[in-house]
Amino acid sequence: MAVYTQVSDDELQVFVAGYGLGRVLSCKGIAEGVENTNYLLHTDKGPYILTLYEKRVNREDLPFFLGLMDHLAARGITCPLPVHDANGQALGELAGRPAALITFLEGIWPRHPTAMHCAAVGEVLAKFHLAGDGFTLKRANALGLAGWAPLFQRFEQQADSIVPGLRARIADELAHLTAHWPRSLPQGVIHADLFQDNVFFLGNELSGVIDFYFACNDALAYDVAICLNAWCFSSEGQFEIEKGTALLAGYQRIRPLDTAERTALPILARGSALRFLLTRAFDWINTPADALVQRKDPLEYLRKLTLHQQVRDARDYGLGAA
Repeated sequence: MAVYTQVSDDELQVFVAGYGLGRVLSCKGIAEGVENTNYLLHTDKGPYILTLYEKRVNREDLPFFLGLMDHLAARGITCPLPVHDANGQALGELAGRPAALITFLEGIWPRHPTAMHCAAVGEVLAKFHLAGDGFTLKRANALGLAGWAPLFQRFEQQADSIVPGLRARIADELAHLTAHWPRSLPQGVIHADLFQDNVFFLGNELSGVIDFYFACNDALAYDVAICLNAWCFSSEGQFEIEKGTALLAGYQRIRPLDTAERTALPILARGSALRFLLTRAFDWINTPADALVQRKDPLEYLRKLTLHQQVRDARDYGLGAA
């Protein structure tokens, strides 16, 4: 359950009054999520998401995240919008935390994605990348290549408690990626966390994208690699070429990958797998067993990394020949 901060009724009423949304009718904690506290809030004017930003989120990054939603929506991306108060501000404070109200997005995320879902995700990711052009705020990827070694150092001595040999596996992969990481790919704003629970569908139609709190500036093709890992594996850990083909074809219908991006896709997929292996391993070791947040299995991404280490050509992911 991702409710770290409790909010009193009186605090809530005062906070909501500043946004002109009428009376608070109900407010219920949302169990899904990891980084922040989220409530489903109902007022006279409809449903909203109330987000309180916890300590793992840098307050200085919040204008980037909230501004990006406004920017993307103005360019045709269906996503939640920050609600602005009477002074035009989207960011406030509640219960000692930075807080924002976000419009509610209808839809459900697919628990068992099909190739149809993957094609739609590929298209919306490409549209996201194009729509991000011109967004003036910048945010470096704190969980990009430069951040992986420092993160690993924070749990390196305990890594083998997850599985024997994990410490050496990660160290070897870090060395390989540092030596071979592509440095000159097309850059832009990326979502960086477009997992299944961040994409909503109504029936067979994609209804919108949520959760921009890892968004940053980085290689656009790296975002594609993240989606390959998030959407195109079976529950047993096998890469499903039909899904990969659909996702990549959907992306290329909107924004074709250039030759350098195609060549780099296998190494980017390795990097993406390592990134989520590292964050999951860190949380696995440092999250108490009785914590409200459910830990995610880091070995899922060790298995994905092992597969990507065998790939030499992006066609193995379903990418058609140039």
